[in-house]
Amino acid sequence: MFLDEAVSAARRDARERMATRSVAELESIVAARPIAPSLSRALSRDGGGINAIAEIKRRSPSAGSIREGAGAAELAGVYAGAGASAISVLTCSYRFGGSLDDLREAAGARPALPLLRKDFITEPYQVLEARAFGASAVLVIAAALSPVMLKELVSLAGDLGLDALVEAHGEADLSSALESGSKLVGINNRDLATLTVDLSTTERLLPYVPDGFVVVSESGISRRSQVEWLECLGVDAILAGEALMKAVDPGVKLRELLGGSPGTGRDSFREVNESCG
Repeated sequence: MFLDEAVSAARRDARERMATRSVAELESIVAARPIAPSLSRALSRDGGGINAIAEIKRRSPSAGSIREGAGAAELAGVYAGAGASAISVLTCSYRFGGSLDDLREAAGARPALPLLRKDFITEPYQVLEARAFGASAVLVIAAALSPVMLKELVSLAGDLGLDALVEAHGEADLSSALESGSKLVGINNRDLATLTVDLSTTERLLPYVPDGFVVVSESGISRRSQVEWLECLGVDAILAGEALMKAVDPGVKLRELLGGSPGTGRDSFREVNESCG
Protein backbone atom coordinates (compact mmCIF):
# COMPACT_ATOMS: atom_id res chain seq x y z
CA MET A 1 0.00 0.00 0.00
CA PHE A 2 1.34 3.43 -0.93
CA LEU A 3 0.94 4.92 2.57
CA ASP A 4 2.95 2.14 4.17
CA GLU A 5 5.69 2.46 1.56
CA ALA A 6 5.86 6.24 1.93
CA VAL A 7 5.98 6.09 5.72
CA SER A 8 8.77 3.52 5.64
CA ALA A 9 10.79 5.59 3.17
CA ALA A 10 10.30 8.81 5.16
CA ARG A 11 11.25 7.10 8.43
CA ARG A 12 14.38 5.66 6.85
CA ASP A 13 15.39 9.05 5.44
CA ALA A 14 14.79 10.74 8.81
CA ARG A 15 17.00 8.25 10.61
CA GLU A 16 19.76 8.79 8.07
CA ARG A 17 19.56 12.55 8.66
CA MET A 18 19.58 11.95 12.40
CA ALA A 19 22.97 10.30 12.03
CA THR A 20 24.43 13.49 10.54
CA ARG A 21 22.52 16.20 12.45
CA SER A 22 21.85 15.59 16.12
CA VAL A 23 18.76 16.52 18.11
CA ALA A 24 20.93 18.91 20.12
CA GLU A 25 22.01 20.72 16.93
CA LEU A 26 18.41 21.09 15.78
CA GLU A 27 17.35 22.34 19.22
CA SER A 28 20.08 25.00 19.04
CA ILE A 29 18.72 26.17 15.66
CA VAL A 30 15.16 26.21 16.98
CA ALA A 31 16.18 28.30 19.99
CA ALA A 32 17.39 31.04 17.64
CA ARG A 33 14.26 30.96 15.48
CA PRO A 34 11.64 33.75 15.77
CA ILE A 35 8.07 32.85 16.64
CA ALA A 36 6.42 31.17 13.65
CA PRO A 37 3.26 32.74 12.17
CA SER A 38 0.14 30.79 13.11
CA LEU A 39 -1.33 28.53 10.44
CA SER A 40 -4.50 28.15 12.46
CA ARG A 41 -5.12 31.90 12.55
CA ALA A 42 -4.25 32.28 8.88
CA LEU A 43 -6.84 29.68 7.85
CA SER A 44 -9.72 30.61 10.15
CA ARG A 45 -12.51 32.23 8.14
CA ASP A 46 -13.90 34.35 10.99
CA GLY A 47 -16.91 35.21 8.85
CA GLY A 48 -14.87 35.82 5.71
CA GLY A 49 -14.24 33.83 2.56
CA ILE A 50 -12.47 30.55 2.12
CA ASN A 51 -8.67 30.50 2.41
CA ALA A 52 -6.06 28.60 0.43
CA ILE A 53 -2.92 26.65 1.20
CA ALA A 54 -0.93 26.59 -2.04
CA GLU A 55 1.42 23.67 -2.42
CA ILE A 56 4.94 23.33 -3.78
CA LYS A 57 5.52 19.87 -5.25
CA ARG A 58 7.38 18.73 -8.34
CA ARG A 59 5.84 15.31 -8.78
CA SER A 60 3.31 12.99 -7.23
CA PRO A 61 2.58 9.25 -7.13
CA SER A 62 -0.63 9.70 -9.11
CA ALA A 63 0.46 12.30 -11.69
CA GLY A 64 4.16 11.54 -11.99
CA SER A 65 6.35 14.45 -13.05
CA ILE A 66 4.49 17.77 -12.75
CA ARG A 67 6.97 20.64 -12.66
CA GLU A 68 10.54 19.39 -12.43
CA GLY A 69 13.08 22.01 -11.49
CA ALA A 70 10.54 24.36 -9.92
CA GLY A 71 12.16 26.66 -7.37
CA ALA A 72 10.61 26.76 -3.92
CA ALA A 73 11.56 30.39 -3.24
CA GLU A 74 10.13 31.63 -6.54
CA LEU A 75 6.88 29.70 -6.10
CA ALA A 76 6.50 30.93 -2.52
CA GLY A 77 6.63 34.50 -3.78
CA VAL A 78 4.16 33.77 -6.58
CA TYR A 79 1.69 32.12 -4.22
CA ALA A 80 1.93 34.88 -1.63
CA GLY A 81 1.30 37.52 -4.28
CA ALA A 82 -1.71 35.61 -5.62
CA GLY A 83 -3.54 35.51 -2.30
CA ALA A 84 -2.46 32.29 -0.58
CA SER A 85 -3.01 32.29 3.16
CA ALA A 86 -0.30 29.70 3.66
CA ILE A 87 2.11 27.54 1.68
CA SER A 88 2.53 23.78 1.85
CA VAL A 89 6.01 22.49 1.08
CA LEU A 90 6.38 18.82 0.24
CA THR A 91 9.67 17.72 1.78
CA CYS A 92 9.26 14.01 1.00
CA SER A 93 11.78 12.66 -1.53
CA TYR A 94 9.95 9.37 -2.10
CA ARG A 95 7.90 9.82 -5.30
CA PHE A 96 7.52 13.56 -4.65
CA GLY A 97 11.04 14.85 -5.28
CA GLY A 98 10.97 17.19 -2.29
CA SER A 99 13.52 17.97 0.42
CA LEU A 100 14.04 20.04 3.53
CA ASP A 101 16.02 22.46 1.37
CA ASP A 102 12.72 23.41 -0.28
CA LEU A 103 11.30 24.32 3.11
CA ARG A 104 14.36 26.38 3.97
CA GLU A 105 14.21 28.23 0.64
CA ALA A 106 10.50 28.97 1.01
CA ALA A 107 11.04 30.22 4.56
CA GLY A 108 13.77 32.53 3.34
CA ALA A 109 11.56 33.92 0.59
CA ARG A 110 8.37 34.60 2.60
CA PRO A 111 9.14 34.37 6.32
CA ALA A 112 5.88 36.09 7.34
CA LEU A 113 3.62 33.57 5.57
CA PRO A 114 2.82 30.33 7.45
CA LEU A 115 4.57 27.31 5.98
CA LEU A 116 3.26 23.78 6.35
CA ARG A 117 5.77 20.96 6.23
CA LYS A 118 3.98 18.20 4.32
CA ASP A 119 5.62 14.82 4.71
CA PHE A 120 4.98 11.39 6.16
CA ILE A 121 5.80 12.34 9.73
CA THR A 122 5.98 9.57 12.31
CA GLU A 123 9.06 10.58 14.33
CA PRO A 124 9.53 13.40 16.87
CA TYR A 125 12.78 14.22 15.07
CA GLN A 126 10.83 15.19 11.94
CA VAL A 127 8.74 17.68 13.93
CA LEU A 128 11.89 19.25 15.35
CA GLU A 129 13.32 19.45 11.83
CA ALA A 130 10.22 21.26 10.64
CA ARG A 131 10.64 24.02 13.23
CA ALA A 132 14.38 24.28 12.60
CA PHE A 133 13.89 24.69 8.84
CA GLY A 134 11.25 27.42 9.14
CA ALA A 135 7.84 25.72 9.21
CA SER A 136 4.85 27.07 11.09
CA ALA A 137 3.06 23.71 11.07
CA VAL A 138 3.42 20.03 10.30
CA LEU A 139 1.03 17.68 8.55
CA VAL A 140 0.43 14.45 10.44
CA ILE A 141 -1.64 11.64 8.94
CA ALA A 142 -3.96 9.94 11.43
CA ALA A 143 -4.03 6.67 9.45
CA ALA A 144 -0.23 6.39 9.70
CA LEU A 145 -0.06 6.67 13.48
CA SER A 146 -1.43 5.08 16.59
CA PRO A 147 -3.72 7.40 18.60
CA VAL A 148 -1.04 7.58 21.30
CA MET A 149 1.75 8.59 18.88
CA LEU A 150 -0.57 11.03 17.10
CA LYS A 151 -1.25 12.83 20.38
CA GLU A 152 2.46 12.79 21.21
CA LEU A 153 3.43 14.43 17.92
CA VAL A 154 0.65 17.03 18.18
CA SER A 155 1.77 17.85 21.72
CA LEU A 156 5.41 18.14 20.66
CA ALA A 157 4.45 20.43 17.80
CA GLY A 158 2.63 22.70 20.25
CA ASP A 159 5.62 22.74 22.60
CA LEU A 160 7.79 23.90 19.68
CA GLY A 161 5.37 26.64 18.66
CA LEU A 162 4.00 24.73 15.66
CA ASP A 163 0.45 23.94 14.64
CA ALA A 164 -0.39 20.40 13.56
CA LEU A 165 -2.74 19.82 10.64
CA VAL A 166 -4.11 16.34 11.33
CA GLU A 167 -5.25 14.62 8.18
CA ALA A 168 -8.09 12.09 7.90
CA HIS A 169 -9.76 10.28 5.03
CA GLY A 170 -12.44 8.19 6.74
CA GLU A 171 -14.60 8.09 9.84
CA ALA A 172 -12.14 6.04 11.93
CA ASP A 173 -9.11 8.28 11.42
CA LEU A 174 -11.28 11.41 11.67
CA SER A 175 -12.19 10.30 15.19
CA SER A 176 -8.48 10.01 16.02
CA ALA A 177 -7.83 13.43 14.47
CA LEU A 178 -10.56 15.09 16.55
CA GLU A 179 -9.14 13.55 19.73
CA SER A 180 -5.50 14.36 18.92
CA GLY A 181 -5.42 17.72 20.68
CA SER A 182 -5.19 19.74 17.46
CA LYS A 183 -7.94 22.07 16.29
CA LEU A 184 -6.74 21.88 12.68
CA VAL A 185 -8.27 19.02 10.68
CA GLY A 186 -7.52 18.16 7.08
CA ILE A 187 -9.98 16.03 5.14
CA ASN A 188 -8.06 14.33 2.35
CA ASN A 189 -10.25 13.57 -0.65
CA ARG A 190 -7.54 11.19 -1.88
CA ASP A 191 -7.56 7.64 -0.57
CA LEU A 192 -3.92 6.99 0.30
CA ALA A 193 -4.39 3.26 -0.23
CA THR A 194 -5.68 3.45 -3.80
CA LEU A 195 -4.71 7.08 -4.66
CA THR A 196 -8.21 7.66 -6.06
CA VAL A 197 -9.88 11.02 -5.43
CA ASP A 198 -13.47 11.68 -4.41
CA LEU A 199 -14.30 15.28 -3.48
CA SER A 200 -17.49 14.15 -1.76
CA THR A 201 -15.28 12.78 1.04
CA THR A 202 -15.24 16.30 2.49
CA GLU A 203 -19.02 16.55 2.31
CA ARG A 204 -19.40 13.15 3.99
CA LEU A 205 -17.02 13.78 6.88
CA LEU A 206 -17.60 17.48 7.56
CA PRO A 207 -20.81 16.99 9.62
CA TYR A 208 -18.80 14.92 12.12
CA VAL A 209 -16.44 17.82 12.87
CA PRO A 210 -17.65 19.85 15.88
CA ASP A 211 -17.64 23.63 16.01
CA GLY A 212 -14.33 25.13 17.00
CA PHE A 213 -12.20 23.23 14.49
CA VAL A 214 -10.55 24.71 11.41
CA VAL A 215 -11.20 22.38 8.47
CA VAL A 216 -9.06 22.08 5.34
CA SER A 217 -10.26 20.17 2.27
CA GLU A 218 -7.29 18.56 0.50
CA SER A 219 -6.74 17.02 -2.94
CA GLY A 220 -8.71 17.01 -6.18
CA ILE A 221 -9.47 20.73 -6.25
CA SER A 222 -8.91 22.22 -9.70
CA ARG A 223 -11.94 24.42 -10.55
CA ARG A 224 -13.51 27.55 -9.10
CA SER A 225 -16.91 25.83 -8.94
CA GLN A 226 -15.45 23.20 -6.58
CA VAL A 227 -14.07 25.91 -4.30
CA GLU A 228 -17.43 27.68 -4.24
CA TRP A 229 -19.13 24.40 -3.30
CA LEU A 230 -16.65 23.75 -0.49
CA GLU A 231 -17.12 27.31 0.73
CA CYS A 232 -20.86 26.76 0.84
CA LEU A 233 -20.32 23.61 2.88
CA GLY A 234 -18.47 25.66 5.47
CA VAL A 235 -14.89 24.52 4.85
CA ASP A 236 -12.34 27.02 6.14
CA ALA A 237 -9.61 26.40 3.60
CA ILE A 238 -8.53 24.35 0.62
CA LEU A 239 -5.15 22.79 -0.06
CA ALA A 240 -4.34 22.83 -3.77
CA GLY A 241 -1.14 21.61 -5.35
CA GLU A 242 -1.34 19.64 -8.55
CA ALA A 243 -3.71 22.07 -10.30
CA LEU A 244 -1.39 24.97 -9.47
CA MET A 245 1.83 23.22 -10.38
CA LYS A 246 0.43 22.04 -13.72
CA ALA A 247 -0.78 25.52 -14.69
CA VAL A 248 1.19 27.69 -17.10
CA ASP A 249 1.06 30.42 -14.45
CA PRO A 250 0.45 29.04 -10.93
CA GLY A 251 -0.38 32.49 -9.57
CA VAL A 252 -3.11 33.09 -12.15
CA LYS A 253 -4.54 29.65 -11.41
CA LEU A 254 -4.61 30.35 -7.67
CA ARG A 255 -6.44 33.64 -8.23
CA GLU A 256 -8.92 31.80 -10.44
CA LEU A 257 -9.62 29.21 -7.74
CA LEU A 258 -10.16 31.93 -5.16
CA GLY A 259 -12.40 33.97 -7.42
CA GLY A 260 -10.06 36.86 -8.17
CA SER A 261 -9.27 38.23 -11.60
CA PRO A 262 -5.78 37.87 -13.12
CA GLY A 263 -3.32 40.40 -11.74
CA THR A 264 -5.18 40.88 -8.47
CA GLY A 265 -4.82 39.51 -5.00
CA ARG A 266 -7.43 38.79 -2.35
CA ASP A 267 -8.80 42.35 -2.44
CA SER A 268 -10.99 41.59 -5.45
CA PHE A 269 -12.22 38.13 -4.44
CA ARG A 270 -15.92 37.71 -5.00
CA GLU A 271 -18.28 36.97 -2.14
CA VAL A 272 -19.63 33.44 -2.15
CA ASN A 273 -22.69 33.38 -4.38
CA GLU A 274 -26.29 33.09 -3.28
CA SER A 275 -26.40 29.35 -4.01
CA CYS A 276 -25.04 28.82 -0.47
CA GLY A 277 -28.47 29.74 0.77
